[in-house]
Amino acid sequence: MIVEKSLQLFSIKGYYNTSINDLLNATNLSKGGLYAHFRSKESIWDATYDKAIAIWRYIIFKDMREITDPLKRIQTLIERHLRDYVGGEVFEGGDFFLNMLVEFAGQSEEKTKHILQGFNQLSEMLESWIDEAKQNGSFKEEINAKELGSFIVTSFYGASALYAASRDPEIWKQTITQLLCYLDSLKQ
Repeated sequence: MIVEKSLQLFSIKGYYNTSINDLLNATNLSKGGLYAHFRSKESIWDATYDKAIAIWRYIIFKDMREITDPLKRIQTLIERHLRDYVGGEVFEGGDFFLNMLVEFAGQSEEKTKHILQGFNQLSEMLESWIDEAKQNGSFKEEINAKELGSFIVTSFYGASALYAASRDPEIWKQTITQLLCYLDSLKQ
């Protein structure tokens, strides 16, 4: 319960603007009750970050192992990330990872690197799927898998920022369409 309430607070107010009193009010706990579970606000954030990852993974990777075609996995990931995660407004404050990355940039090198590591891992996973699609003849051989994986991830977070600012679903819908059309142009 502490993690779930904190996740929404950090998503809306950010890490630095969320006080211990905010966490106490949201959880209806005393300081002693809160600190019986977590030693600091930072340790609460660490647990909320792990919970956010688990939620994102569930949304994105549910039944993904059943999709054997790497191109279909990429397309499914694009649709689920943009439609179900970004457009689904999973976190009240918008894309938790983007919000935290922007807030921590220039404030906490450690947390910034930690979040960027997740973005890099997503890009690397896409890169491996793109390489697999090239090997089975789905993509043109000259496609640079690293660049394409990075482009998809960059597109995700550009769409997330624009959607957060506008709440216009056309942002994530058009991004899905654009990315899928681009993938189609890269097919053999």
